[in-house]
Amino acid sequence: MSTRRRLGIGVVGFGWMGQAHSRSAARIASLFPERTFDTDLVLCADNIPGSRERAVDGFGFRGATEDWQAVVEHPDIHVVYVTAPNMMHEPVAVAAAEAGKAVFCEKPVGGTPAQTVRIAAAADKAGVITGVGYNYRWAPLVQYAKHLIESGQLGEITNYRGRFFSMYGADPMGLLSWRFLVDEAGHGVSSDILSHSVDLATMLVGPITTVTGTMETFIKERPLSKPGGSHYAVGQPGDPTGVVTNEDYAGAMVVFANGARGTFETSRAIVGPESQMAFDVYGTKGALRWNLETMNKMEVFLADEHGRAPRGYTTVYAGDRYPYHGHFVPGDANSIGYEDLKVIENFEFLSAVASGEQHEPGFAQALQYVSFQAAWLRSCETGAWEPVLPIGES
Repeated sequence: MSTRRRLGIGVVGFGWMGQAHSRSAARIASLFPERTFDTDLVLCADNIPGSRERAVDGFGFRGATEDWQAVVEHPDIHVVYVTAPNMMHEPVAVAAAEAGKAVFCEKPVGGTPAQTVRIAAAADKAGVITGVGYNYRWAPLVQYAKHLIESGQLGEITNYRGRFFSMYGADPMGLLSWRFLVDEAGHGVSSDILSHSVDLATMLVGPITTVTGTMETFIKERPLSKPGGSHYAVGQPGDPTGVVTNEDYAGAMVVFANGARGTFETSRAIVGPESQMAFDVYGTKGALRWNLETMNKMEVFLADEHGRAPRGYTTVYAGDRYPYHGHFVPGDANSIGYEDLKVIENFEFLSAVASGEQHEPGFAQALQYVSFQAAWLRSCETGAWEPVLPIGES
């Protein structure tokens, strides 16, 4: 008889991320025989009828509803995934925490720093386990990069370059979905993709102490969105348009607590990089670079035992030598994909829920990011270097 704990799962919002988490939860059983839990897809909430039907018929949920509160209140649900538009995160996540459910919230946890603070405070008060969707942490080669840095093989870290360039908003005919509206998404790329870059930097190098920043909105109007449209959908010439109300671009220079210097750039309106979530780390004994677009390889530059550097980087391919890669495919250079990172993320989070231990990254790591974001926003207004200070509940 199995001793694994049954975890009932509810999902609020059945777009791309809601579907990715649902698929991932269902895949865990076939990929992780060592798991301490079994998943049960109980109830999905979405305001689009076709999405609700798909959740039941295609994903195996027991039921689907338009009322997200039914998910939070369902007695068979232990874990609530919040994958709705950003400005809906606060009421859903707070209600789920107050109901005693573990809460996994896609980033950004709040559409604004203040919302993230309130959500984290509610979860802390309720004593529930939390998770946040910084899934790039779980790429096997990113975990290997963490090992190289922590083991001292790169020496003292002196420089960091983080960037997330995506073309999802590069087409001026891309629809004015909720992601481009401050009332529905909160801030733009600083809440969206910059959070991934900064989270990886703090995981790999440590906290950031000061920042100076800049922002811009390059595409100021877009065709109005249509019901059920995603942020990849496009309109036609002559369609009515609306104003984009958050930023397309965010840039920053930073100082880390350990003295390292760094830069960050993110853009959703750039032309060229399709999904370049990438970083370069430089130390006194070596360097490395990784890019999501080629996530199954990493370039590593290490000095030899006499301190002499070889001429050039060595390409390291992902394989079953690195954390969790072998759960998907054996050997070296047999690739895994984006949603495999979501499976690893969900395995780690649900393992924490099953054991009753707090997961990392959780809402504490989301607070660390929005403290940076708040300082960056101040710098964009003042034009000055700003200290990164913990932000409190308001």
